[in-house]
Amino acid sequence: MGKPTEFLETPRQDRGYAPVKDRIEHYREFFKPLEEDELQKQGARCMDCGIPFCHQGCPVNNIIPDWNDLVYKNRWREAIEVLHSTNNFPEFTGRICPAPCEEACTLNITDEPVTIKTIECTIIDHAWEKGWVKPEIPKHRTEKKVAVVGSGPAGMACAQQLARAGHDVVVYEKNAKIGGLLRYGIPDFKMEKSHIDRRVAQMTAEGVEFKPNTFVGYEMPIEKLLEEFDAVVLAGGAEHPRDLPVPGRDLEGVHFAMDFLTQQNRRVSSEPLGNVEDIWATGKDVVVIGGGDTGSDCIGTSFRHKAKSVTQIEIMPKPPAREDKMLSWPNWPMKLRTSTSHDEGADRDWSITTKAFLGDDNGKVRALQTARVRWAKGENGSMSMEEVPGSEKEMKAGLVLLAMGFVHPVHDGLIKDLKVKLDDRGNVLADTDHYQTSNPKIFTAGDMRRGQSLVVWAIREGRQAARAVDEFLMKTSNLPR
Repeated sequence: MGKPTEFLETPRQDRGYAPVKDRIEHYREFFKPLEEDELQKQGARCMDCGIPFCHQGCPVNNIIPDWNDLVYKNRWREAIEVLHSTNNFPEFTGRICPAPCEEACTLNITDEPVTIKTIECTIIDHAWEKGWVKPEIPKHRTEKKVAVVGSGPAGMACAQQLARAGHDVVVYEKNAKIGGLLRYGIPDFKMEKSHIDRRVAQMTAEGVEFKPNTFVGYEMPIEKLLEEFDAVVLAGGAEHPRDLPVPGRDLEGVHFAMDFLTQQNRRVSSEPLGNVEDIWATGKDVVVIGGGDTGSDCIGTSFRHKAKSVTQIEIMPKPPAREDKMLSWPNWPMKLRTSTSHDEGADRDWSITTKAFLGDDNGKVRALQTARVRWAKGENGSMSMEEVPGSEKEMKAGLVLLAMGFVHPVHDGLIKDLKVKLDDRGNVLADTDHYQTSNPKIFTAGDMRRGQSLVVWAIREGRQAARAVDEFLMKTSNLPR
């Protein structure tokens, strides 16, 4: 702990953002980093707690107090070494992680947590600028071959760890470029894709072979993988979206959120869209159904399309503006969260259910038929919903985006062909000790195993699955969990 009184002397300060009127004109990142001297003060605010609850909040177990102190002492080279010891891709989490570590910070009891996410992001950006991020070439080769199916954060983390253990690793990706939903689901204004590209270059130098445009289970038979490789890791996403099967669902202009987001990311990277309907929000009244991060991403993208208006509705009640710290801390609290996309001008409403989509004479959506709902807790603690009588109304809409989450991975093709067991939610069944499916040669990690989740959880699972695979192949492992 560099300065024991800094948290008393210096208030929390986080990075800023470009003005709304400027940032909605492009798809680039728009945060404004803190100056180095100010960031060092923010690092010094860390109290190096006897019990560092930030560790509990961080899925990858980042050693947060250590690199906070190193930043304060201007020892950036050591800071990135500590950060990389637990997180393969801090430039990803430093941009798009919701920072459960900050919710768990002891200083969050007074709503002044250390700006952990910003410090993490600055450490890795500084390291790239200084040329400190180098390929880590294994000193020996095991001659064991591992296939990783899916190149999102779980697949990338797993592949990098296995390559550094000396295995021959091939990553298969169905899309034209590597990154999975990191590349195709997260808008560029939240994370530019150059961050993925330089990690792919690093991993290629470390021996990882990437094979994009290879849809395992379709273009590439799964039998071929099982014959050629000593182990296979399933690291795809939970891509089966939750639908809203109400009257009018088939009207033109009602789309899944990910179709909308993926198209725009392809436009930014000059990729062809393929034989699909071109989805634009330009000049339309956009309604986003679903209150999570995917819905927020749809809002920001719609404003950059120059939508006429954007409204986000959620069936659940409006969360409190501030959580009860005595009940929730250091756990992740349920509270109202406002993203930079919300700040760009979206209207938001809660406790709204959609009863039908209404169309015009040309079969295009023109409105939603909605109603208000109220929630009540039953005797067993479960919540029940009922419609508020007389609350029906029409909500104008020229584009509706369904952002209600994902139920499980797509089963057709790969998963059905492998005949691996699934859990009750339809995810591939495996525990978090061995990450092994019902076929001992096949492992799984990330959203395909745990369901829709955060990038930081995917990185954690990819790292842990890599150790499990290494132990399976070599009977022992030096890889960290």
